Amino acid sequence: MFKYILKRLFSSVITIWVVITLTFFLMHKIPGGPFDSEKKLPDQIKANLELKFGLNKPLGEQYTTYLKNVVFHGDLGPSMRYEGKSVNDVITYSFPASAKLGLCAIGFALIVGTYMGTTAALHQGKWQDNLCMIIATLGVTVPSFVMATFFIYFFAVKLGWFPAVGFDEPKNLVLPSVALGGYAMAFIARLSRSSLLEVIRQDYIKVAKAKGLSKAKVIYKHALKNSLIPIVTYLGPLLAGILTGSFVIETLFGIPGLGREFVQSIGNRDYTTTLGVTIFFSTFLVLCNLIVDLLYVIIDPRIKLES
Repeated sequence: MFKYILKRLFSSVITIWVVITLTFFLMHKIPGGPFDSEKKLPDQIKANLELKFGLNKPLGEQYTTYLKNVVFHGDLGPSMRYEGKSVNDVITYSFPASAKLGLCAIGFALIVGTYMGTTAALHQGKWQDNLCMIIATLGVTVPSFVMATFFIYFFAVKLGWFPAVGFDEPKNLVLPSVALGGYAMAFIARLSRSSLLEVIRQDYIKVAKAKGLSKAKVIYKHALKNSLIPIVTYLGPLLAGILTGSFVIETLFGIPGLGREFVQSIGNRDYTTTLGVTIFFSTFLVLCNLIVDLLYVIIDPRIKLES
């Protein structure tokens, strides 16, 4: 186990380094710069700004300095668009909002998706199965921004059940959480249905039934646990993707999250913010995938981690 974790950590560090390197050089290759705008700055002011942020140095020296600051100090650099703020400040301010929304969306997706998938599998070919799969198909095919727009119009404007914007009260999270977690919920429903149908056809399930165990005990103690393995696999990238924010959902519902900051930083050519958020996202994704691999052993002891 320890040797396996070390190997995964080493590969994770290499992955993050590759992401940093590619993002750094690609951002600098994009035409334009962080101080370019419709109203052109005087050359002297632009030169002073480039001197302040070290953009006047050779690209290789900029890369080496940035990498040292990230590795040894955890310093993601100053934001080139928010005066007096560092990238660490931007992430610290924005991520809690995205995380709060993301956790609600993941909870909705896991609970509703697993319930729908299990119900569909246990009633295969019946109206429950058809209804759950119709909902799952809609969740997969309808884009999140369309779903969010419909929710705002119908549930907020027409019925007045939930507020359209805001982030202060629990009811503010209902519509954006469902819109953000809709695709994941539908995917989990389809995944858990197919996985459970495959598991209940296995020999050990037939043996459990032959021993006289009740249907509920066979399903929930033996079959359901093993059918969760594909869902756990999907959970790693799902956690990272949702928790780091969704630009569309955060914009529509007026949520000051990390996804909106990331997209704005790309449009503003804010190199340091784009790099910092990319590093944060990559690290989060790698850690989530590592945790998922370790959870395999807990869910199914038959799986052994190879060193």
